Amino acid sequence: MTAVHHQSVAVVAAALDVDPRRGLSETEARARLARAGRNELEAAPAAPAWRRFLAQFQDVLVLLLLAATAISTALWLYERDTALPYESIAILAVVLLNAAMGYIQEARAEAAVAALRAMSAAEATVVRDGERRRVPAAELVPGDVVLIEEGDTIPADARLVESTALQTAEAALTGESLPVSKDPAPLDADAPLGDRHDMVFSGTAATYGRGRAIVTATGMRTEMGHIAGLLKGTRDEATPLQRELDRTGKLLGLVVVVIAVVMIATIILVEDVRGFGAIVDVLILGVALAVAAVPEGLPAVVTAVLSIGVQRMARRNAVVRHLAAVETLGSASVIASDKTGTLTRNEMTVRVVATASGRVTFGGTGYAPLGEVTRDGGGPVDGALRHELERALAAADRANNAAVTERDGRWTVQGDPTEGALLVAARKAGLRADTLGARFPRVAEVPFSSERKLMSTVHRDTERAERVLVFTKGAPDVLLGRCTRELVGDDVRPLTPERRAEIARANEALAGEALRTLGVAARFLPSDALDGDGDPDPEIERDLAFAGLIGMIDPPRPEARQAVARARRAGVRPVMITGDHPRTASVIAQELGIADDDRVVTGAELEALPEAAREHTVRDVSVYARVAPEHKLRIVKALQRGGAIVAMTGDGVNDAPALKTADIGVAMGITGTDVSKEAADIVLADDDFATIVAAVEEGRAIFDNIRKFLRFLLSSNIGEVLTMFFGVLLAERIGLRTGGDGTVLPLLATQILWVNLLTDVAPALALGVDPADAGLMERPPRPAGERVITPRMWRGIAFVGVVTAAVTLLVLDASLPGGFVAGTGTVPYAQTMTFTTLVLAQLFNVFNARSDERSAFRRLFTNRWLWGSIGAALALQALVLYAPPLQRAFGTVPLGAGDWLRCVAAGSAVLWLREVAKLVGHRRV
Repeated sequence: MTAVHHQSVAVVAAALDVDPRRGLSETEARARLARAGRNELEAAPAAPAWRRFLAQFQDVLVLLLLAATAISTALWLYERDTALPYESIAILAVVLLNAAMGYIQEARAEAAVAALRAMSAAEATVVRDGERRRVPAAELVPGDVVLIEEGDTIPADARLVESTALQTAEAALTGESLPVSKDPAPLDADAPLGDRHDMVFSGTAATYGRGRAIVTATGMRTEMGHIAGLLKGTRDEATPLQRELDRTGKLLGLVVVVIAVVMIATIILVEDVRGFGAIVDVLILGVALAVAAVPEGLPAVVTAVLSIGVQRMARRNAVVRHLAAVETLGSASVIASDKTGTLTRNEMTVRVVATASGRVTFGGTGYAPLGEVTRDGGGPVDGALRHELERALAAADRANNAAVTERDGRWTVQGDPTEGALLVAARKAGLRADTLGARFPRVAEVPFSSERKLMSTVHRDTERAERVLVFTKGAPDVLLGRCTRELVGDDVRPLTPERRAEIARANEALAGEALRTLGVAARFLPSDALDGDGDPDPEIERDLAFAGLIGMIDPPRPEARQAVARARRAGVRPVMITGDHPRTASVIAQELGIADDDRVVTGAELEALPEAAREHTVRDVSVYARVAPEHKLRIVKALQRGGAIVAMTGDGVNDAPALKTADIGVAMGITGTDVSKEAADIVLADDDFATIVAAVEEGRAIFDNIRKFLRFLLSSNIGEVLTMFFGVLLAERIGLRTGGDGTVLPLLATQILWVNLLTDVAPALALGVDPADAGLMERPPRPAGERVITPRMWRGIAFVGVVTAAVTLLVLDASLPGGFVAGTGTVPYAQTMTFTTLVLAQLFNVFNARSDERSAFRRLFTNRWLWGSIGAALALQALVLYAPPLQRAFGTVPLGAGDWLRCVAAGSAVLWLREVAKLVGHRRV
């Protein structure tokens, strides 16, 4: 059925062929169950573990490494020059390690629909064949008549037939921070989801009262099922880092093929290679050079650095569920935040009490009874104002069915949040629950109803036995109509028309501050006014004495304003998206500094806009209210189409689709539903908006470090490729010869692999934990279209690669007879010198890689891990040169002190020349 909320109960009952008093028959219920299916959310079949593991090998770079493993194995099988295929084992170990880490990180993903299923009520109370009975919620069908009591989880979407003060908590579905009063009266057809007061929705909870409703939708046809469908239809987007690494992998794959082809063709043409054996040697040589182009450690180092970043973020209360999401948060340009429970505490708090003698302001937030109570504008609350405050709060405290409790340092409310806020205000004002309870024991109650919009309780006064008291609270406009007098100081005075108008203006002023207002009043009756055992007559809510107005709000988190200001300084734009009332959203947004004006766009207004106008709107408007789940999705997508990298925060079921669609989804860990947590990439353990900003800072630092080791790895590998390429191309010129055993390489294949393992892992990993640069949060976020590796980075990478190859080949030339610089060494000696120079050049290059602009000598000793990795690499290189078993495995010979000095001098040229290039570039800027 469509627009059920717009139709009368009689029309809905007729359409579903049900008597609202007798319900369906069991026979008809079973028949409908067979047709409509079970009242459950569909769950996608889980992918088997082997398929999830194999999915880790779909990355282009990983496939490239697997190809390199196969090639290295074929090379070893042909040559058999070592006991084991060291290259193949090393590369395969790196690939498998990376796949295992990715599999573990992703094992808990795609569980959002399962969490939605868990929210469903286990059982429901229905009327069938005229009798009340309990049935499994999964067996409910459209047309079933359900009975709802306080505390029940609503089992399906249903049209109200009767409501006795029924209120439901719909924050998880609509974002509405307050319980919603329900009324069976039909509504306009275009009423938004949050305003459909004649409907109850699956997965929400009844907080007060009771009701009867006809089920109109079950399973995937409910509003909760609609969200599940949105969630299932939302595909995960690749992060900028994932996209860049994929591009880099494809580029490297192309480079590898080009290098292999060019190298093979060059050697065949230049060296006049003939015969099958010689051609095979050349092919193997080209493949070995291609393998040198692949940075084997890149996937493992990326994963490891992200994992280290995850641990650092966890210490700042941001729990990362997906590794690749870490860097995206650092590049976020928009934080689209839910209001309730994210920017605010989702805990109603009394801000103001207005009585005949003035206004009283309450400090503190949430349900902890802590906060200063002062006159409006400052000063102590005394005299007549004190008497009026105590009377007003005593009435609010007694006409109340909630309880406030503390557990493990956290204060919570049992019952209606609004009533809980009244109890907390009374405690702040010094009124004790036990004292009030002892003096004013309750003897009767007139429950709240949506028709009367009032609640009253009747109490005996143990200090004045001749009277009983009626305490009433409710909508101020309704309550004023029941009042004829007003409490002023210790007196009770007539309520004049002028005073009524003043109270109405005060109520409007509080509403203008986005405060939800309640009026409280009292009436004094003789002790015999309640003779009899029946419920009190609602007529006792007449001739009341007005006690005051109470204004309350779900307040912003104390730390949220500073966090918003810090985000804006960092160039990150906060956007509020909430299901709450527009006025409330506007006031909270201005109080937090999210918006500089009171402009708010509702979900219905957004829906009416054409797509082009919608994209223009999201660029200018930062506050959205009364939004449905699909509206949140449209806002996030419109922001993304405008070039923004969006971090979406939230805690409710209604946030889950947008959390999954956004570039990075951030869920609340304490108040967040399981659905939002499973759909998100990051979960905040403390529900603190400030933690999001801290996570942005951490993400930026991680991304900077990723750039550092990418700069290092790619420049080092380019140096290796150029050394091999030009070493072979210029073999005759620099003293290398080709003989009967084939072409002599500048480096052996095992030496190339050793250089990669020695320098591509530990030093690169140390760069991944480099301390964050100063002023990290004072610069704007990275532009959305900017590559992880920028053209400037590529120029620096190419420069270092060329310098590395040039100095390494110079050492090779100087170590051999003939060539440009005549030497006297043997080929093994020259290869050892080349090998060591290349290692040292890459270790010096570690310092270059820390910045493209800043000198390597600034903050030189701030990273102890970097120095430790360099020391470890030097020690391992010494082992390869001086340990006999390793000498045989790697084809090295011992070097003397003079040799080491020459290698250090040549290798350090990479550092000095890069410093000169940075200085020249800085002066040009």
